[in-house]
Amino acid sequence: MNRDDDAEIIAAARLGFLDEAADMLTQFEQALLVMESSPGDSENLNAAFRAAHTIKGTAGLFGCDAVVSFTHEVETLMEALRSGEIAVNEAISAALLEGRDQMGALIEEVKTGESDPAVAARSEVLGQRLRALRGAEPASHKLVAKAHASGATSAVAGSGCWHLSLRFGADALRNGLDPLAFLRYLGTLGTVAHCHTFLNAVPSLEQLDAETCHLGFEVRLQSDSSRTQIEEVFDFAQDDCALTILAPDAAAADFDALLSARCGDDAGARAELQAVWRKQGVDPTLPQKTSQKSATQAVAEATANAGASTSASAGASTSTSASATASPPANPAVSDRRQPGPDRRGSAVPRRTEETRYIKVRADKLDHLIDLIGELVIAGSGAQMVANAEGSATFLECTQRVSDLVQATRDGALGLRMVPVGETFSRFTRVVRDMCKQLNKEIELVVTGGDTELDKSMVELIGDPLMHLVRNSLDHGIETPDERVAQGKPRMGRLGLNAYHEAGSIVIEVSDDGKGLARDRILSKAIERGLVPEGAVLSDPEIWQLIFAPGFSTAEQVTDISGRGVGMDVVKRNIESLRGQISLASTVGRGTTTQIRLPLTLAMIDGFLTLVGGVHYVLPLAVVSECIDVPAECRKHPDRTCGTFDLRGEVLPYLDLALFYGAQTALQPTDGGRRSLVVVRQGPVRIGLVVDRLLGEHQTVIKPLAGIFKPLEALAGSTILGSGDVALVLDMQGLMAAATRHGNSSGPAGKGTHHTHAMASSATGSRH
Repeated sequence: MNRDDDAEIIAAARLGFLDEAADMLTQFEQALLVMESSPGDSENLNAAFRAAHTIKGTAGLFGCDAVVSFTHEVETLMEALRSGEIAVNEAISAALLEGRDQMGALIEEVKTGESDPAVAARSEVLGQRLRALRGAEPASHKLVAKAHASGATSAVAGSGCWHLSLRFGADALRNGLDPLAFLRYLGTLGTVAHCHTFLNAVPSLEQLDAETCHLGFEVRLQSDSSRTQIEEVFDFAQDDCALTILAPDAAAADFDALLSARCGDDAGARAELQAVWRKQGVDPTLPQKTSQKSATQAVAEATANAGASTSASAGASTSTSASATASPPANPAVSDRRQPGPDRRGSAVPRRTEETRYIKVRADKLDHLIDLIGELVIAGSGAQMVANAEGSATFLECTQRVSDLVQATRDGALGLRMVPVGETFSRFTRVVRDMCKQLNKEIELVVTGGDTELDKSMVELIGDPLMHLVRNSLDHGIETPDERVAQGKPRMGRLGLNAYHEAGSIVIEVSDDGKGLARDRILSKAIERGLVPEGAVLSDPEIWQLIFAPGFSTAEQVTDISGRGVGMDVVKRNIESLRGQISLASTVGRGTTTQIRLPLTLAMIDGFLTLVGGVHYVLPLAVVSECIDVPAECRKHPDRTCGTFDLRGEVLPYLDLALFYGAQTALQPTDGGRRSLVVVRQGPVRIGLVVDRLLGEHQTVIKPLAGIFKPLEALAGSTILGSGDVALVLDMQGLMAAATRHGNSSGPAGKGTHHTHAMASSATGSRH
C-alpha cells in the first residue's frame, strides 16, 4: 500500500468521523433539551453522555486535541450529574447547550483545517464555566500521554496507578485502528506513567506484512478515573484487542493470573514480562510461579465477569460507545475485556447489529444512479413503442416484463433518497427553546408526522424557509404569557409542525395559536404601497398573498429575530423553485397556519400523457381524478379559454389547454378524434383540463426546461418520450391559478402563453 492509498483511507475515515460527529451532536442536543424539561429522566442524561463520549473518543483517535480537551469538560460535568453530585438546573442546561455549540465550532475547524483564536479562547472561557458549575478546580492532567521509555515512574497526588495489559489482534490495522491513538487518548484520563511495547512478534523485514499488527503493550496509568471510564477508551477496539485491567489495589494473585494468561508455561516469556513489571514499579515480590489450575481459574473468572459487562452493550452501533453505567466486574481488581488467544475472532456473533442495516453512500453516486435509471426508463419506453409497432405478442410480453422491472427499480432507487422530514423538524426544538428565553415567552412545540418521507435534496432546501416561518410565529405570532392570559388563552402558546402525504404531494404545515393576521392592516399597507388600488375588495386568500410581496411587512418595528412578512417573498420563491406552493390561513385571535405543498421528488414521477395541438403534455398521475367527455357547457363556448362546468352537481372551473397554450384548436381536435376533459385535484381544489387526446400512463423523467421556456406559465419541466419527442410537464399550481383567475373568461390566457405551442412544436424530436 503506497502513501497515496494511505492518505485516501485516512481522508475517508476522517470524513466518516465528521459525519458521525454531526449525528452525535444532534443526539446530544435532543437529549439535553428533553433533560431540561424532564430533569429526573436519567435515560436522556445517559444518552447525552454517550453522545459526548463518542465524539470525544473518535476525536481522540484522529488526534483532534482541541475537541477532546473541551468535550472532556462537558463529559465531566455530565458525569457529575449522573452520579448525583449535582442536580440539573437552568444554568447547567444553558451551559451544556452552549457547550454543544462550541463542540460544533471545534469540529467545524477540523473540517476546514483552519483554527480561529477566538474559538480557542471561547473553549477556555466556557471550560472554566463548566468546571465552576461542578465546583471543581481547573483540570491539571495532560491531554496527551507521554510514554517514558526510561522506566522512571511518576505519581499523581490522590490518584491510583492502574495496570493495563493490552494485545492488539492481527487485523487491528486492517480494520482501521491505530494503537498509538488509543494510548494517546488514555492521557485524557490521567498520566501514562510508563508504557512498554512488546515487539517480539514482529517478523523480519522480508516477512513483514505492513497491514498486520504484532504489537502488545504493558501500561501504567496514573488516574482517578473509574474502571468503566478506562474500559470505554477501548470500546471501538473491543473486537480487535485483548485487554486486561488491574486495579491499583490488585493483589499478587491477580498479576500471577495475568502472567499465566499471557505467557503460559514459557519460563523465558514469564521472566521477561516480570522484568518489565518491575521496571514499571510493580511489587517485585510477586510469586514466580503458582499452580496452573489456580491461575487459569482466576483468568476464567475475570473473563466471565468481563463477558457479562461486554454483553450488556452488545448490539450497539459501531459509532456509539457502550453505556458508561455498565456494572464493573465482580472482581474489582481484574477486568479482561477480551479473552486472549488465537480463537478471539472466531465468534459467530456479528460485530455490530447496525452494520447489517445501514451503509453510507456518497450523494453524487446516488444522483448518478438516479440519472442512469432515468435513461433506462426512457429506453424502456422506446422499446415498448417498438413492440407495439411490431405487434408481436411475445415481444410485447417481454417488454412489459422489462417495463415492470424498470419501474420497480426506479421506485427502489428513489426510495434510497427518501428521508423522514422529522430530521428537519428536530432542529426547531432548540430554536424554540432559545427564542422563548430571549423573548420571555412560554411556547410548546408540537411535532406530528415526522416520519413522513421526502426526497433528501428537498429536505435540505426546505430547512431555511421553515426556519423563517417558525421564527415569524415565535416573534410576532404568539403573544407573551400575560397577553394570552388577558385574552383568556392558556399561558403557554402552541407552535405546531405537521407533515402528511396527499395526492402525490407532501404537505408541511406551520401553525400557531397566536394573534393571527390583521386583515385590515395588511390591506391598508398594500394600498399605501400601491400594491392594490384604493377601495379594492379582496378575499381573505388574496389579502394573505399580499404578504409575499417583496419587502412587505406590517411589523411596527423590525427586530433581529424576524418580522412577519420581511423576506416572505424569498420564502415563496424558494418553495416555487421546488415546484411547490405556499398558502396562508388565519383567524384573528386564534392563530395562523402556513401550508407548504411540495412534490415527493424532483427526479421522476408517474405521469399521465396527453396530446394537445400536436404537442405532448404530461400531468402527474397522482393528481388525476377521472377523465370524461367534454361537457356541454364547454362546447357552447368554443372560443373561451376558462369557464365552469357541472360535474354531478358540483360546479368546477375548467381550462382549455389548446387555447391556453395558443394551439389553433377550438374544441375540435386536429386529427378528427374526440376531445376529453381530465379532472385533476390539487389539495381541496379540483379543475377540469380540456385536451385533444388521452395517451395513458407514462413513466416520466423530469428534465429542466431550456431557457426559452422560462417565461411561460404552468410548465414544471420537460421529459423525453420513447420516440425521442419532447413532452412538457405541466405545473399544477400554475394551471390551478390560471383556471380560477378572475377576469379571464375568454381568449388566450397568460402573458406569452400563445407562443408555447410554436416553441414546443419546434422542440419536438430534440433532446435537452
